[in-house]
Order: sequence, then C-alpha cells, then structure tokens
Amino acid sequence: MNVTPKKALGQHFLKDLKIASRIVESLSVDGGTDAGKRWNTLEVGPGMGVLTQFLINRSDLDIKVAEIDRESVVYLERNFPELESRIIEGDFLKMELDGIFDGDFLVIGNFPYNISSQIFFRVLEYRERIPMVVGMLQKEVAERLASPPGNKDYGILSVLLQAWYDIEYLFSVDEHVFNPPPKVKSAVIRLKRNGRTSLGCDEEMFKKVVKTSFNQRRKTIRNSVKSLFPSTPGFSAESPLFAKRPEQLSVEEFVELTTILTCNK
Repeated sequence: MNVTPKKALGQHFLKDLKIASRIVESLSVDGGTDAGKRWNTLEVGPGMGVLTQFLINRSDLDIKVAEIDRESVVYLERNFPELESRIIEGDFLKMELDGIFDGDFLVIGNFPYNISSQIFFRVLEYRERIPMVVGMLQKEVAERLASPPGNKDYGILSVLLQAWYDIEYLFSVDEHVFNPPPKVKSAVIRLKRNGRTSLGCDEEMFKKVVKTSFNQRRKTIRNSVKSLFPSTPGFSAESPLFAKRPEQLSVEEFVELTTILTCNK
C-alpha cells in the first residue's frame, strides 16, 4: 500500500533516504544540562514515514506524529505499529498543542509548501515550549526566514522569528527526490531558541510595526508607519531609524522603533 499524493494538501513525498536521515540528524540538542535528556518530539505531516523511520530509532526522542490525511494515518498504523497511540490525526494549525506533551517539545517535518509560513507562526505562539524546529520547505521561503537585515529576502516572518530564534539554512534539496517532484527546489532549516525572554517593548505593537513597515517596504519607515505615529503635539520622527527602509532594520532596531512610537503616545 502506498499513499496517493494529494495536491490539495501540498503532498510531495521525499524518496531519498540519505536526505531523510540527514534531516533527522539535524535535530540535535547540545549537551550541557540537557545531556542524556529524552526530548518530546512532534513530527508534522509524516506522510508515509520517511522521516518517522529514523526518528523512532532515536533513543533521545519520544515521538508523536500529527497527520491530517486519513490515508496516511492508515498507512502509518499498518507500517509503524510501534507508534501505537502516538499518531494524532488532525490539522497541526488547529490542534490544541498544550495537551500533546508535558513540558517542552521539538518540532520536525517536511512541511507542505502551502502552509509552511502558517506553521512557523504557530511555532511562535508556543515559542516558550519549542526550543528547536527542523523543517524542509520551499527554498525561497527558507532563504527568507534565515535572511539577515539588508537582504531583499528579509521580511516580516524573518524579523518575528529571529526575535526569538537563531535560524540556520542547512542545505538545499533538488526536485527529483520527491514524488511527485515539486516545481521548485526545497531547503532544510533549523531554528534554535535564543536567550531572549522579553522584547523589552509592547509585543503586539512590535508585530504591528514590523507588519506595517514591510507592507510598504519600498518606503522609508517615516512614511510607512505614519498611521502608527502618536498624535502627541510636537512629536516628530527624529531618530535615524525613520530614514531607513524596513529591510535595513535589525530585530533590535525594530524594538527600538517600537519603543519610540509607544513611549511618545
């Protein structure tokens, strides 16, 4: 029995076992106080288990899988009896993740191209419990997430994720190793939670400033965030930050910008 790839679910099944093994090996937590720890791990969209077969052999991981496709669930139940009750049937984007594990958990998967950004927004919601993510996604999206300031690929999700995670672009993957082959190249990235515990500014305002700025990315900050300017008489955008364009601002500078806007209300 094989699973029929479904276009509506963005399914492209990885066939290359060497690449699958390499992806799983990338899910590595450094030693220190966590040495010898068994990590709760959630695989998103296991499909026919190309990653799962390597994950379940890791003695340092306690695996559960989240799969929306009923045909894939049946396949996994038949071919991976060791998973037993650890298959969670449903949509990762709508799941109540708090009830899946006690404590922290890692996330790994070959993420469907059409929802990869939504998956990372979901990760942000649980950033205090997700110390690491390893995922394969469309190459252009991977480059965007890992892009530093000053790069044309740097954007909204780059800033929001880099505020809380260190992001590494690990390696590229060609189209021919999938069934069916996608029309674009893929890439694997790794997110590791950084040491930031607070932005030091209003987080909702921070998100609003970042999104508003990049929605008009050709304009300077002064012009793109006009709608967010406080109405305090005499206020003016004197900081040098206002003369820059959004792709030129680091996470720290967006925090500073948010503070300026918030404190002058």
